[in-house]
Amino acid sequence: MTHTDPTNTPDFDVAIIGGGPAGSALAILLARLATQAERVVLFQSEQSSRYNLTVANDTRVIAVNEGSRVLLEDLKTWPSEVAAIRTIHVSQKGRLGRTLIRHEDFAVPALGHVLRYAQLHETLLAGAIESGVTVITGDIAHTQAQDDHVQVTAGTHGIRAKLAVRADGLSHQPGDQVHSQVALLGLAEVTQPRPGWAYERFTREGPFAVLPHPDQNGAQSIVWCCTPERAQQLLAMPTDVFSQSMQDTFGDRLGSFKALTTFKGYPLYKSVAPQPVQGRIVNVGNAAQTLHPVAGQGLNLALRDVATLAHCLRDWMASPERDPARSLGIYDKLRQPDRSVTVGLTNMLSSVFVTGQPIVEHGAGLALLALDTLPTLRAPLARHLMQGLRS
Repeated sequence: MTHTDPTNTPDFDVAIIGGGPAGSALAILLARLATQAERVVLFQSEQSSRYNLTVANDTRVIAVNEGSRVLLEDLKTWPSEVAAIRTIHVSQKGRLGRTLIRHEDFAVPALGHVLRYAQLHETLLAGAIESGVTVITGDIAHTQAQDDHVQVTAGTHGIRAKLAVRADGLSHQPGDQVHSQVALLGLAEVTQPRPGWAYERFTREGPFAVLPHPDQNGAQSIVWCCTPERAQQLLAMPTDVFSQSMQDTFGDRLGSFKALTTFKGYPLYKSVAPQPVQGRIVNVGNAAQTLHPVAGQGLNLALRDVATLAHCLRDWMASPERDPARSLGIYDKLRQPDRSVTVGLTNMLSSVFVTGQPIVEHGAGLALLALDTLPTLRAPLARHLMQGLRS
């Protein structure tokens, strides 16, 4: 990979900090708008992530919704291996009530798709490089906003940009919190698979999600959220005992479970920036909000962030000598409703089913039943999961 040396061109219009999916997608979008694509600089960090993952060892999958699919196809970065989600089954362990959301109810080919995170990352980063933006590899040491520019230091590189966008996967908010849950991720085989079906099973420990895997070989991707103490116990179990625990937690809708990989535990973080726009610095994606994985909204919200930001910067990119404050103010106003609703939804779903209070659990079960029987209630939720809050 060839990286442009910015020594002779220290000034850039936009500096994007973080070459993950959100940052790379933004780079491609801004390259289309820029009079000179090389005046957009993308910092690809050598630091793997807070989970010590690199592209080489990252086996995670991620669910993207219909709106994200449309954007990624427009960017020509849609991965070659995906698994479609056409039906979503939502239930609560030990209580009545369940909801089915079907793709045909909304006239879309699929409600979402499951992708390999590493493949999506590679495809988007390659697209960003091909777009002609400047790419610098190195960890960010310091970002300092000035009146008319932002100073960014990465390793031995120091550059000045008229605008900086933080799109890195590491949260930089002082109010970072750790959820009282750990996500166990891995692959399982089931004896009665249902192609195209995704399951969200709420338990008193946390949600248990079963997703179709991009391998298309009948394997299921498991996202099992539970307490740290329970996670430690589960990860210490022999494979057959662990598999039986999956069966006991999920139930028999898919037959019996058999773990196909060694599961890994990831502590869950919560961070929401009250002001994503701070002068000439904009936080998007995980730098603006780190969400619980329930309902799979994190990356989808991030992609809506960058798509809206690129739209709001369209005029400014044509004349970047101007102050971007007006464009950023419009962006901040446009994104606030979607961010608030999505953050609130994931916080509610990750907490309401784990209270251990029968009244709350029965109420949640009745809500699932109402969603299933009343399309007028189910449709707004499904549309938000597919495309976010539209103004």
